[in-house]
Amino acid sequence: MPTFDIVSKVDLMEVQNAVNQAQKELANRFDFKGANAEIKLEKNEIALSANDQFKIKALEEMVVGKLSKRNVSLKNVDRGEPNISPLGHARQSIKIKQGIDGQIAKQITAFIRDTKLKVTASIQGDEVRVSGKSRDDLQEVIAAVRGHDFPVALDFVNFRD
Repeated sequence: MPTFDIVSKVDLMEVQNAVNQAQKELANRFDFKGANAEIKLEKNEIALSANDQFKIKALEEMVVGKLSKRNVSLKNVDRGEPNISPLGHARQSIKIKQGIDGQIAKQITAFIRDTKLKVTASIQGDEVRVSGKSRDDLQEVIAAVRGHDFPVALDFVNFRD
């Protein structure tokens, strides 16, 4: 019985490369000279800090631009609100979402059920496994899921016969 898995994973090496590029641009940009601006990568989170709200907005745009150039889906990037201290110093965190949470997994399985194809979709942790009798049905499911707009970027792995 053929199966495949639907997952939502971000390549953390690409995120690290994007952060490195943003740090190099930060070091070279004239408008950030002496601004105490900083970009740090900690596991699945990018921490931004700067002197004021305008600089934090520019940092966010810089990092998001670098992420999109490195083909990191912005659906998996959760931009937090900037925290501005009374002295004017600003901080912001950008979280990288990994895996499919339960609510979205339920949406995906319901969507697959609504296609009326002879396949079954089951939630297994942070991924959705789809199995069916024929390979053609699974390929139709892949095409249907790709055509639908879900709130996270989806990948298809472990296609087995």
